[in-house]
Amino acid sequence: MRIDLITIVVDDYDPAIAFFTGALGFEPAEDSPSLTNDGRPKRWVVVRPPGGGTGILLARADGERQRAAVGEQVAGRVGFFLRVDDFEAAHRQMTAAGVEFVTAPRTEPYGRIAVFLDVAGNRWDLLGPA
Repeated sequence: MRIDLITIVVDDYDPAIAFFTGALGFEPAEDSPSLTNDGRPKRWVVVRPPGGGTGILLARADGERQRAAVGEQVAGRVGFFLRVDDFEAAHRQMTAAGVEFVTAPRTEPYGRIAVFLDVAGNRWDLLGPA
């Protein structure tokens, strides 16, 4: 058993794809036409970290309730965690790509950490070895 996908609600597909593939280095896994439950067109967009693992379904907000959730999926808490082998290199690359870090890198008992915002405004931990 494994978690295959999680959903991040975004304002629009293409800026989200650009952020995850460009700034974070994820790989596009799928971008297919689809339909909402009531038959309106949408896209099924999945990105994954290099080498696979749990993917992210980038879901364009549909309706006022979903638009209100953009950037607030976990009520302002860090809700997503990106673990890397080389923290300093990943932090440099992400900073150069324009990723907004809201904390400076620091060392905790569980490793190096810095909090950044995704394209929707959700908080993520960038995590690496101590």
